[in-house]
Amino acid sequence: MLLPIGDDNRDRQITPVVNYLLIVLNIFVFIYWQRLGTDIPFTFGYATVPGEILTGHDIVTHSRIIHDPVSGQAIHMPGLQTTPIPVYLTLITSMFMHGGIAHIAGNMLYLWIFGDNLENAMGHVRYLVFYLLCGILAGLSHVFSAAWLNQSTLVPSLGASGAISGVLGGYILLFPGRSVHVWVILGIISLPAFLVVGLWFVFQLINGMGMLGGNEAAGGVAYAAHIGGFVAGLLLVKLFVRKIPAMRPRRSSTW
Repeated sequence: MLLPIGDDNRDRQITPVVNYLLIVLNIFVFIYWQRLGTDIPFTFGYATVPGEILTGHDIVTHSRIIHDPVSGQAIHMPGLQTTPIPVYLTLITSMFMHGGIAHIAGNMLYLWIFGDNLENAMGHVRYLVFYLLCGILAGLSHVFSAAWLNQSTLVPSLGASGAISGVLGGYILLFPGRSVHVWVILGIISLPAFLVVGLWFVFQLINGMGMLGGNEAAGGVAYAAHIGGFVAGLLLVKLFVRKIPAMRPRRSSTW
């Protein structure tokens, strides 16, 4: 297991205020509006539902009881809630919501480590547009893959993973040799970004292949959104880059 915990930021020349604000906004939405994920009407109302995006209409369903075929346990499955905004805007609102503490913690860790480097290369406004655009394209990748693979289009999706995947795609293209500090069983080591991020993407591809076999979003994770966001980041990053800063040897690494 490779867990990134920091990278080499010696060349950073600007304070990544947009990246910080994105992290704060995600945390605020999760705590205040989602009530740590317990506010079902809000969470299901503003999540992206593929069926709604494909039809352009809000879909409301009733709650139901499903039975786990393994444990036999009865599980209450909430129905889709009323969406108080145009359904296409959920491609943006869903980017700022999460399904649980582990979900948001993992996403914000990756955004903290990798986002500041792209903001430094793009500038504040360009980075924000790049982030949102990658998130939207990632959401559409999930929507169309669900329809193409004949999966349920009534399962809501949410999370910053798609946008952050775009950040990772841009990062690996701009900074393939940058040192990324990772935690492994034996301790903390530094590896080049192309290896750390590349292994992450290979993991997404392998698990995403499970969808081809009919595995519903591969265990609840929308890998198509991760793959789509990553590819979007690769293709779009050069359009947004203001410059690629030269490495300066005076600032210490951020962990």
